Amino acid sequence: MSLHLPTPNRFFAVIPCAGFGSRAGTDKPKQYQSIAGLPMVVHTLNAFAGVTRLAHGVLVLAPDDVHMDGVLAAHPQPLFEVSRTGGLTRAQSVLAGLRELVRQGAHDTDWVLVHDAARCLVTPEQINFLIDACQHDSVGGLLAHKLADTLKVELNGRVAQTVDRVDKWLAQTPQMFRAGLLLRALTLSGSELTDEASAIEALGLCPLLVAGTAQNFKVTYPEDFALAAAILNSRH
Repeated sequence: MSLHLPTPNRFFAVIPCAGFGSRAGTDKPKQYQSIAGLPMVVHTLNAFAGVTRLAHGVLVLAPDDVHMDGVLAAHPQPLFEVSRTGGLTRAQSVLAGLRELVRQGAHDTDWVLVHDAARCLVTPEQINFLIDACQHDSVGGLLAHKLADTLKVELNGRVAQTVDRVDKWLAQTPQMFRAGLLLRALTLSGSELTDEASAIEALGLCPLLVAGTAQNFKVTYPEDFALAAAILNSRH
C-alpha cells in the first residue's frame, strides 16, 4: 500500500492479534469470541476506525489464522491491512507489524500506537486523549490506570509482602512511540517483553503515563467476557 508524503506528525496503529489466550477458556482464539454481538477484535478495530487522525494500521495475525478472513468479510476494516507475520510472543508480533509499516513507507519519526486486540473496551476518545498527550513528547507514552487496590507479593500461595501502591500504575494500551525508536528498542530487547514501554525503558528513557480508565482492561479470564459485554451494551 502506498502511503502519502511525510508530514510533521503521522499516526499509525499496530494491533497484534496472533495469540490464542489460553487463560480465557475459549475453544478458539479469544479475540474472535463474540461479545455484545460482535467478535471481540471488531470492537477494538471499530474504536481505531473512529480516530480520524490515523493514517493506516496493520493487523498482525498468526500465519495459520483461519478466522479473520470471515470476520473482515462481515465487518470490513479499510483502515487496517492484514499481515500474517505474527510470532510466538506479543513482542515478536509487534516487531513484525512495525517492519511491515516501514516496508510500506512509514518513517522513523512517525508515531505508532500499539494496542492489544483483547482490550476491546477502548474508545476513540481515549485513543485521541493519548495522541494529544504524547504527540509533542520527546519519548512517547502509554495509557495507564493508577492502582486502587492493595498490592501483595506472593510466596508459595501466601502473602510475603505488602507493596506501597502510591506510585504504582497498571499499564494499558495503546502505547505510543516513534516508529524508529520503538523498532530499535524491540530489536534490542528480545521477544519476551509484555509491553512496548518496557522496551523503551530498557533504553534508559521514561515513557509518559497518561491516565486511562478502569474500563480499558484486557479481557483475559472467563469472567471478563460478561463484564465486557455489560459495559459494551451499556454504551449502546
